[in-house]
Amino acid sequence: MTDKQALKEQVEHQADRIDQAERSRSTVLSQTIYLGTLGLLLVLPIVVGAYLGQWLDKREGLGFSTSWTISLILLGVFIGAMNVYLFIKRN
Repeated sequence: MTDKQALKEQVEHQADRIDQAERSRSTVLSQTIYLGTLGLLLVLPIVVGAYLGQWLDKREGLGFSTSWTISLILLGVFIGAMNVYLFIKRN
C-alpha cells in the first residue's frame, strides 16, 4: 500500500466518523422531549401521592393522627427520584 492510498483511507475514515457524529447529534426537540420525560417521571408520583393523601385525610374514621398527605408526598418524592435515576442510568 502506498502512502497516497493510506492517506486516502485515513481521510475517508475521518469523513465517515464526522458523518456518523452529525447523524447521532441530538436536536433541540429531542433534548426537550428528554427533559420533559424526566419532569414527568419526577412530578407524577408526587402529584398522585398528594391526591391520594388528600383523599385518605378526608375520609373519616381512620383513627390515625398522622397526615397521609405529607407521608405520601414524601413517598412520591422518593419514587420520582428513583424513576429519574433509573431512566438516566438506562440511557
